[in-house]
Amino acid sequence: MADIAAVVVSYFSQSTLDACLSRLLASAGVARVVVVDNGSRDNSVAIVNAYAARDPRVQVIANAHNPGFAVACNQGAALCSEPWLALVNPDCLLATSDLEELRELAQAQPDAGIVGADLVDDAGVRDNATRRHELTLARLLAGFGQRDSLAIAADDSKALQAVDAVSGALMLMPRSVFNAVGGFDGGYRLHAEDLDLCRRVRDAGHGVYVANRVRVLHLRGVSSRRRPLWVEWQKHRGIWRYLRRFDRQLRNPLWWALAGVLLWAHLPLAMLHAMLRRKPPHS
Repeated sequence: MADIAAVVVSYFSQSTLDACLSRLLASAGVARVVVVDNGSRDNSVAIVNAYAARDPRVQVIANAHNPGFAVACNQGAALCSEPWLALVNPDCLLATSDLEELRELAQAQPDAGIVGADLVDDAGVRDNATRRHELTLARLLAGFGQRDSLAIAADDSKALQAVDAVSGALMLMPRSVFNAVGGFDGGYRLHAEDLDLCRRVRDAGHGVYVANRVRVLHLRGVSSRRRPLWVEWQKHRGIWRYLRRFDRQLRNPLWWALAGVLLWAHLPLAMLHAMLRRKPPHS
């Protein structure tokens, strides 16, 4: 049954977008693919328009500027009427059965509000963002200096593993749940909007799960590599927005001030690290 609408947000994504769309359109259960482009100046829109000319399931929204990932996801979801909504990054390359398997697992789990997949890179290494704890100031402090302080270990004995949050790179959810919680919070530009959506879905009484046996290739950060300093700024901004919204510890003014000082003091270090990662190695 074709009852899944896929929303893809592109931003300078030409290197992977063609492969992403060809796989999505070949996927079982996909009734519609909406691509929202956030002001790309590469060939992303041309790639999508070529698909739309050949396949009536493809719809295109070409934003003149970049309003952010969350806003673009909401734009795409607003065009969808199918009962299931898949949010798919343009650097995720799915097998033909992946979305159908996720839907079947979600249907078998009565409280499922969001189901993510086991994301891996091209070396087969699992993405720690796939399974995460709730973001809190206490966890950030406990994991200071660690790249993935929120990561939860995979429990491969479970087909569906309950977690606090999954990665926004690939989410399948009932459209009714997405609409009921109001979709993404458009106040996030990039990063932490997936944590926010998962939190509100759980607060609404639904479960968030990872399908440990549905493995999907995720060529992580293809778009983000263009502007690493801007990405770090948005990442810290998103974390701060999330903590202020959900962490009860920050209701104490002293903890609020301490959290702000620590987070924004960390930003220059994160930017320096991003610049060093981007710098080509010496010959």
